[in-house]
Amino acid sequence: MAQNTNTEALGFVIGGKRISLTKGCALKDQNIPITLECPQPKTSISLPPLPLKDEILQFAEQRLAVVYPIIQEFKSIITSDPLGITKTWVGSDICNYKGFYCESPPDNETAIAVASIDFNGFQLSAPTLDGFLDQLPDIALFHANSNNFAGTISSNIAKLPYLYELDISNNKFSGPFPAAVLGMNNLEFLDIRFNYFTGSVPPQIFTQNLDFLFINNNGFMIKLPDNIGSTHILFLTLANNKFIGPLPRSIFKAFSELTEVLLVNNQLTGCLPYEIGYLKEAVVFDVGDNQLTGQLPFSLACLEKVEQLNFANNLLFGMVPEAVCGLPNLLHFSLSDNYFTHAGPLCRFLIEKGVLDVRNNCIPDLPFQRSVAECADFFAHPRFCPHMWSYTYIP
Repeated sequence: MAQNTNTEALGFVIGGKRISLTKGCALKDQNIPITLECPQPKTSISLPPLPLKDEILQFAEQRLAVVYPIIQEFKSIITSDPLGITKTWVGSDICNYKGFYCESPPDNETAIAVASIDFNGFQLSAPTLDGFLDQLPDIALFHANSNNFAGTISSNIAKLPYLYELDISNNKFSGPFPAAVLGMNNLEFLDIRFNYFTGSVPPQIFTQNLDFLFINNNGFMIKLPDNIGSTHILFLTLANNKFIGPLPRSIFKAFSELTEVLLVNNQLTGCLPYEIGYLKEAVVFDVGDNQLTGQLPFSLACLEKVEQLNFANNLLFGMVPEAVCGLPNLLHFSLSDNYFTHAGPLCRFLIEKGVLDVRNNCIPDLPFQRSVAECADFFAHPRFCPHMWSYTYIP
C-alpha cells in the first residue's frame, strides 16, 4: 500500500490488479467485487501547541545563576516533602525560595548571594547533602535540624570560606565524626546531635575556635582527652554517647564557665575529682547513668548557682554530704540507684521536700532501699579513689 501525496489517492494491488481509491473511498474499477467501508469523519480535535523553547531565566546576580542548577539537582533527589517546601523552588527568584536567604557576601558588598539556609523542621528526606551543601560557595549559615537527611558529610565543606554555623542535628547522618570541620577557622557553631555518627572524636576539636559544640546522642566512643581542659567552648554537650574512662582532672577547666555540664548516659568510670568544685557557673550538672564510683566530693558545695544535680545510676557510696544539701538554689538532687549509706538531717529535710531522691541505696532506716544482701555484695569488693583526703575538703 502506498500513498500518493500529489493525487491524494490510495493505491492497492489485489490479485495482480491495481485499484485506485480517491478521496471519499470511491472505486474507479467497479468490476472488482470488493466493498470498502470508510470510517466516518470524526470531530476535529484541538491538539496542544508544540512546546516552545525553554524559558530563559534571568537572575539578578551571577552568583544566583551559579547555585540555581545546584539547588535544582538537590530538589530532584528529595524523596519526601510532606510540607510542600520544594514547590517554591521554581524560577530565578532564588531569594524567595522557602528556606533560602540572601545577603551581600563579604567580598562584594554590592552583590547578592545565597548566604544562609534554614531547613529546620521541614521534614525533608534525601539520601545525601553531598553536591549541595558543599557546592554553595557563599553559604555562611546552614541549619537543617529535624529532617531525614542521611549519608556522610563531604570533606569539601572545608572549602567553604564563610561557613560559621553548621547545624545538622536530629537527622540520619552516619559514619565517622565529620573531620572536614577540623581546621575550619571561621566555624563557631557545630551541632551534630541526634544522629548515628560513630567512632572517635578528634581531640583537636576541643581546642578549635568554637563557641558551641553539641555532639550528644550519637555513638561516639573515646576516652575523654586531657586537652579538653584547654578548650574555650562556651556550650559543650557530650551526653548519650559511649565516652569511656575517668573524668580528666583538667575537664573542669573546660567546664568552669559553663552553665550546663551534661555527661549523662555514657560509660565513664573512676572517681569524681575534687576539681568538680570549680564549676561555679554551673546551673545543671548531670553525670547520671555512668559507672562512676567513690564518694561525692565536698567541693560540690562551691556550686552556689546549681539548681539540678544528677548522679543517679552510678556506683557511688558513702555519706551524702550535708554541705551539698545546703546549696541555696538546689531544686533537684538525684542520688538514686547508688550505694550511699548515710544521710544527715539537712539532707533528710530535702528528701521530705521531694528535692533529694535517694531511692535504691543502702541507707538502713529509709524506705525503698536495696536489700541487705545486695548492699553487702557491693561492699565486699572495696573501691579506692586517689587523693582521698580531698573528698572532705571544702575550699
